[in-house]
Amino acid sequence: MSRVVLITGGSRGIGLACARRFQADGDRVAVTYRTTPPLPAGGAGTTTLLPVTCDVDDPAAVEAAFAAVEAELGPVEVLVCAAGVTDDGLVLRMSEERWSRVIETDLTASFRTAKRALGPMLRARAGRIILISSVVAYLGNAGQANYAAAKAGQIGFARSLAREVASRSVTVNVVTPGLVATDMLGALSDAQTAALASRVPLGRIAEPDEVAAAVHFLASAEAAYITGTVLAVDGGLGMGH
Repeated sequence: MSRVVLITGGSRGIGLACARRFQADGDRVAVTYRTTPPLPAGGAGTTTLLPVTCDVDDPAAVEAAFAAVEAELGPVEVLVCAAGVTDDGLVLRMSEERWSRVIETDLTASFRTAKRALGPMLRARAGRIILISSVVAYLGNAGQANYAAAKAGQIGFARSLAREVASRSVTVNVVTPGLVATDMLGALSDAQTAALASRVPLGRIAEPDEVAAAVHFLASAEAAYITGTVLAVDGGLGMGH
């Protein structure tokens, strides 16, 4: 049956790949964006993608986005938290504002959107929440202390929440991508990209669709007995940490 899926940060990259995957499955999909809505996609059997402007750092904007989705499509049954930012710098040179901005968008917004989605899910005794973290959460990376802290925090948050809501058949899981061909990597030179790929045991950069496939599985009926897990899609970079 068609479900209502909401993906934060779904206008590009991994978020948009997830949206297209759910669309192709016939689900009713909404995506949040800050400035640029996603381009429409056609094709037989493709459902309409509902773009909703939302700054996930703003509680009022999150509430308005959920209200818009509920009015247009119905209660959210699958939530994918893909919104995220980076603001890299060494700790000694990092301001509290730069630290807080990344923590707010990458971690606190996951709490905010998951909390808002939970009410209808708990009443329905069904739901899927999937957070997009990163391999950096358990490997660390010089110059990304704020990003690594936020992404590691997502894992602790998800596992705690999974214990709280499991009795109502709501699952909460995390996907940790490694190096993925998104705008972030697109800004690098070919030599820099090749150097990064050489660190990956599988020897290449992932495509966003490969991460989306893992997200789609965790939202499926086949994953009903999986909760509190961290599914790595990193080519072996983290080796299952």
